[in-house]
Amino acid sequence: MNLLFSTRGDRKLLSLYFCAGCPTLEGTADVILAMQRHGIDMIEVGIPFSDPLADGPVIQSAGTVALKNGTTLKKIFAQLKAIKDQVTIPLVMMGYLNVIMHYGLEDFFRSCVESGASGCIIPDLPFKDYMDVVKPIADKYDIRVIMMITPETSEERIRFIDEHTDGFIYMVSSANITGAQSNFGEAKQAYFRHINSMNLHNPRMIGFGISNKQTLESAQQNAAGAIIGSKFVTLLNETKDPDRALDLLFDALKK
Repeated sequence: MNLLFSTRGDRKLLSLYFCAGCPTLEGTADVILAMQRHGIDMIEVGIPFSDPLADGPVIQSAGTVALKNGTTLKKIFAQLKAIKDQVTIPLVMMGYLNVIMHYGLEDFFRSCVESGASGCIIPDLPFKDYMDVVKPIADKYDIRVIMMITPETSEERIRFIDEHTDGFIYMVSSANITGAQSNFGEAKQAYFRHINSMNLHNPRMIGFGISNKQTLESAQQNAAGAIIGSKFVTLLNETKDPDRALDLLFDALKK
């Protein structure tokens, strides 16, 4: 069963990313609970890393702050575990392979279960390593490993990913790094339409660049929902208040 989407129906989803440990080490629980109060459907909990290749300057900066604050994967899991009984929406861990391998693959997936996370995204995980090494352990703990596709991913690879995963497919809007964009042009729209025409088994969530009404509606029209990262991280860093940051985000998404 698809645990991430089993109770969502046909309603378009909104998922938010934030970097655990930023702006404060102990604020992770507050951010998650604020998102839940504001009706967010799914949360990506970012694991800070010193060399986040897929991330733009906003999320890189957040990761730097989190690391300076003393954030570790062990501390993140402890914070999540402390609020596990209060969280009713899916949590997806998002982090780079180096950090997860250092923590230990088996320990990582066990900790996901213990802390209430139901999925993970590892942007730099090679698909062969996923199939040979990671998937058997993830399946043992019933954790979904979410794979990314971009406009440069071949149709053959997309279908292979669709066949061998069962959470959702993270559909990156462009081959660029993360960061807010003002609009999705015709090239991106054509990419979205092409993926739609493939009739994939898994639901898709579109992320990278969503920051206003145009990009949000475009993503939600072409997938199960949208993922917002940099825009929310910016607002959270500016306000230091997750409820205020969420109010400002919803205002921005109306324009």
